[in-house]
Amino acid sequence: MLKKKRQILGVFLSILVVASSFTPQAQSFFSLQDKQLIAVGETLELPLKFPLTILNTIDVRVKDEEKLLKLKGGELLEKSSYILGSDKPVVTKPGKVSLELRLFGFIPLKKINVDVLPNLTLVPGGHSIGVLLRTEGVMVVGHSPVLNESSEPRLPAKEADIEVGDIILEIEGTKVMTDDQVGTLINKIGQQKQAATIVIKRNGKLYKRVVYPQYCTDTKSYRIGLFVRDNAGGVGTLTFFDPVTKKYGALGHVITDGETSQKLNIRQGKILSASIEDIQMGKRGVPGEKVGVFLENTEFGNIEKNENCGIYGIMSKDIFNPLYKDPLPTAYFNQIHTGNAQILTVVKGQEIEQFNILIEKIMPGRADGKNMIIRIVDEKLLNHTGGIVQGMSGSPIIQDGKIVGAVTHVFVNDPTRGYGVFIENMLFEAGILQEQQKTLGQGPQGFFAKSIYFLPN
Repeated sequence: MLKKKRQILGVFLSILVVASSFTPQAQSFFSLQDKQLIAVGETLELPLKFPLTILNTIDVRVKDEEKLLKLKGGELLEKSSYILGSDKPVVTKPGKVSLELRLFGFIPLKKINVDVLPNLTLVPGGHSIGVLLRTEGVMVVGHSPVLNESSEPRLPAKEADIEVGDIILEIEGTKVMTDDQVGTLINKIGQQKQAATIVIKRNGKLYKRVVYPQYCTDTKSYRIGLFVRDNAGGVGTLTFFDPVTKKYGALGHVITDGETSQKLNIRQGKILSASIEDIQMGKRGVPGEKVGVFLENTEFGNIEKNENCGIYGIMSKDIFNPLYKDPLPTAYFNQIHTGNAQILTVVKGQEIEQFNILIEKIMPGRADGKNMIIRIVDEKLLNHTGGIVQGMSGSPIIQDGKIVGAVTHVFVNDPTRGYGVFIENMLFEAGILQEQQKTLGQGPQGFFAKSIYFLPN
C-alpha cells in the first residue's frame, strides 16, 4: 500500500514539475541565452520573470578581469558578486564578462557569457533604392534548342553537361563579362568549325566543358543552346547607414537569380534613388509588390557584398532620415522583446513613413535568418499594400527607439505577417561588428521588388 502511495506521489510531483515548466516564469529562465550582447553604457539586465523575493535569492558571480562593470559607483572586482533582484550593474567599456547564477549563493543555475560591444548608433533607413549590378561571368538561366540545318533540335551545352545555375567564366581562354560576348565568341568559334572549351563554376568549384557549336537556321549564327544573364536590378529598401565607417546595409536578404534561385556573385554594382509609382496589393497566396522607377544621376553608393542578410557597400555621400534627426542606437537579440514596434518604408514617391507592427515571436536559435515573426497592424499600411509586399525587404524595424532588425519576406498565405532578421547579423556581414562577436542566426530569405528588372526569390 505504501509503495502504491509513493508511486502516486511520484507521478503527481512529475506532473507538477512538467506543468510548472510551462509558466511564464519558468519559460523566462529556460529561454535565457547563455550568450548575451550589450553595448557600452547600458545596464546589464537578465530578463527573468520571477517575483522579487525569488530574484533576491539569486547571486550573480562575476568574472570581470577587465573591470568592465560598475555597481553603486564602484567597480566590480574579479569573482565578486551581486544580488540579481537588487543590483543593476552598468557596462563601462568593450570586452567580455562571465556570469554564474547561483541560488542561495551555492546552488548553480546557469552560466552566461556577455560580450560588451561599442555603443553603436546608425542612421535608420527606409529609403527606397534602386539596385543595379553585374555578376561574375554570366549565369546560365535556361536551355534553348538549336534548330540545325537538318531541322533537328539540338542542345549542345546541355549535352556537354552545362546546367542551369552554372557560371560561365571563360570561353577558349577569354574571360566572359557580358551575355553579348558569349554569343559573339561562340559564333566565331563555330565559323571556324572548332569545339569550344568553356570554364564554368558550379557550387564554388571550377570545371571545363567541351561544347560543339551548332549552326542555327533561325538566327543564322552558331549557338550552343543557352540563355544567359550578366546583370540584374530591382527596387528594395535601405536598412541603415553608419556615419562613422560610411558603410550601409540594405534588403535584409541575399540577391538571387529569378530563374535559378542561385546567389549572384557580384562583380560590380551600385545603388541609386528610386521612386515608388504604384503598389500591387498583397493577397492570400499572391505576394504584392512595389513598382518603382530608378532616378537618373542619383547614384550614392557601391555594392561590395551580396550576403545572406543583405547587400553592403560604401556610401559616396552622407544620408539622413527626415523622421529621425539623430542616429539611433542598435539593440541586440537578447534586448528585443515581443510587442509593439515600427517599420520605416516608402509606399509613394520617395517619402519615408513610419508604420506600426507587432513582433510576435523571437527566434534567436535559428540559423536561417528568420529571427522574428512580425505582423503589420497599421491600418493605413494595410489599406494601401495589404501587408508586407516585395520591395519592402530591408525596411528597418524600430523598437523602443532602437534599430533591432529589418523586414525580410512575407508569409505567402498571410501577407499581414512575415519575417525579420536581427540587425546584428547585418552588422556582422557588413564588417561593422567583428566576426568573433557573432552569436546566433544567419542567412535570411527574402524578396526583391521589380523595377527595370525583377528578381523574385
